[in-house]
Amino acid sequence: MFCGECGATVLAPRVVEAPPRPRTSDTVIIQPLPRSYRPPIDPNPVIAVLPAPVPPAVLPSASPIRMPPAPRQPDADAAAAEPAPVERAAIPDPHAALIDDPDDVEATRVIPRSRPGERFVLQFSTGDSATVTGSGLVGRNPVAQPGESFDQSVVIVDPGKSVSKTHLEFGQTNGVFWVSDRFSGNGTIIRQPDHDPQRAEAGRRYTVVRGSRIDIAEQFFVVS
Repeated sequence: MFCGECGATVLAPRVVEAPPRPRTSDTVIIQPLPRSYRPPIDPNPVIAVLPAPVPPAVLPSASPIRMPPAPRQPDADAAAAEPAPVERAAIPDPHAALIDDPDDVEATRVIPRSRPGERFVLQFSTGDSATVTGSGLVGRNPVAQPGESFDQSVVIVDPGKSVSKTHLEFGQTNGVFWVSDRFSGNGTIIRQPDHDPQRAEAGRRYTVVRGSRIDIAEQFFVVS
């Protein structure tokens, strides 16, 4: 290198590099111990005393199995003294014949729910007619109340729906025909021969003779 002012030769100083610094994440190297190093001996060492081992639990011995005593053979004298069992005859089941008879159901005789009595014919204004022999209901869709029982239901066709669904009840007592209004919406009028028309009171029975006309709203029927 040369001087910038005089041009004389100048020796360059020696560059000394700094030693590398260990990074924080590098492993720290320690000096090994000399071979002649021995750890000091403690004159009063502490000896740990371990507890004595617990002996295993001794299970109680199983109780001996006792066999039931053998049944004692009855003596010949005792067997002879004991009376012999009395055999009883089987009691017949009164319903066995009904259950075992396969023809019992087919031979069942159907009986009416009430006494038939006299026959009456109801001729309706619609052109239909019905022959009745017991009790029944008349209406567009007659339905009995819970606990009631009737022999038949007579349906009348009424496009105007002036007739109630369950309009009238009928029956007979000792061959005499009677009718009773079932709280219908338009009521019931009874027209008997040689009598003035009579409006029926709901729930009351009225005896009628043959040839009488019963008006139920816009429809009617004649009892014959």
